[in-house]
Amino acid sequence: MSAMNEPFDIQAYMTGGVERVVSDAIKATLRDPRESAFMVKFAAASRAASKKRRKAEDAGEHIPPFLIASITSQCNLHCAGCYSRCNHATVDAAPVKQLTDEEWLRIFDEADELGISFILLAGGEPMLRRDIIEAAGKKSRILFPIFTNGTFMDEQYFHLFDKCRNLLPIMSIEGEKEITDARRGNGIFDRLIANMDELHNRGLIFGASVTVTTENIKEVSSRSFLQKLSDRGCKAVIFVEFVPVTEESQQLAPGDGDREYLRQEILKLRQEHPEMVYIAFPGDEKSSGGCVAAGRGFFHINSHGGAEPCPFSPYSDINVRDTSLRAALKSPLFLALQEEGVLKEDHPGGCVLHEKRAQVEKIMAESVHH
Repeated sequence: MSAMNEPFDIQAYMTGGVERVVSDAIKATLRDPRESAFMVKFAAASRAASKKRRKAEDAGEHIPPFLIASITSQCNLHCAGCYSRCNHATVDAAPVKQLTDEEWLRIFDEADELGISFILLAGGEPMLRRDIIEAAGKKSRILFPIFTNGTFMDEQYFHLFDKCRNLLPIMSIEGEKEITDARRGNGIFDRLIANMDELHNRGLIFGASVTVTTENIKEVSSRSFLQKLSDRGCKAVIFVEFVPVTEESQQLAPGDGDREYLRQEILKLRQEHPEMVYIAFPGDEKSSGGCVAAGRGFFHINSHGGAEPCPFSPYSDINVRDTSLRAALKSPLFLALQEEGVLKEDHPGGCVLHEKRAQVEKIMAESVHH
């Protein structure tokens, strides 16, 4: 039987992906014995978690290795074209009815039990909720990349990252100074660089997250930009394709040619520069047989507890406040998206759920009626 006809094994792909990221991180941290010791321990925890997920899979229950948790809707920046503000998931007002620290801790505990290895902390600006990040630091079997704009780093946080090596700051940068400050605000680039230098001096690992647009794609995938990050101690670069939420931001969305260019560059980078881990989202999904949202490879919990397929697809028919994480994974919306094959459908752009939102809304309406 040829490999082409075999059903795509999302579990094996994601597990392989997780193991590659961890082994790459071990290679990337060899110069720092403390960091490597943590990574070796985490690699063992990650293998144990993936056995748990495999066992669940064999019993007919699918547990994804990743969870994205938006722990606050508040943010202090107004980045140009921010999808989270366009979807009103991020606001300036003091947040209301957000999940409490205790509720998030229960979610982390349950994720740990289920065998979820990675929880990406997002927002808004996640570092506004220090108590939750401190609680996350205690769950040493889970790695918590923290997607931050980097403006709230302080001595207390540096100390916490030193003590809890499973907390991994991932700072958003758009390229060099001019393009970063244009999108994020004056002075932000210099602040990010100062943070990187401080983390590096303390022997702490961190990563960078780059929103890829038609304007910065060449710059952010250039050897000179990435070399500067690497020299500062950056160990992971996550390329996130810009998802246009408004008509006027459409021209910033990478086209097929841009996407192919980035894919080729990342393949080269992975070979030539193994000292950094490169992840492309949703680019890497193309090799995973379609979109891995809605619980296939990950799902999203918003700051109010709604379980959503993905931050770019803010629809929810179940709230973890009223139910378990396990039950949320079986939400009618998630199951319908998986069964109806929406996630595997061919589509022109980056984000299938965003592009097929009318279809998602229809499924959502049907699931509510049932």
